[in-house]
Amino acid sequence: MSLTFIGIDPNTGDEESPTVWVDERRQELVLQGWLPDEETMAECAAFTVPGHAVGIPDNEGVVRIPARMVTMIREACDALERAARVR
Repeated sequence: MSLTFIGIDPNTGDEESPTVWVDERRQELVLQGWLPDEETMAECAAFTVPGHAVGIPDNEGVVRIPARMVTMIREACDALERAARVR
């Protein structure tokens, strides 16, 4: 897998590092963030969407990303759209 680094939360120190990457080959965003607390996990796991199973599948996870990283996430989305147009 070849990831393109987009950015890291500038407000975290050496111990924490929410990060955004782009995987152009798979056309995916790759996000690293904080693990949610039990209350958030319970709310996510109980969320219902018609036509979908309730809960979080074993091969998926929930992470928290600070709002101050929205610009980086937009940049990553733009990079994926550019890569898709080149294909």
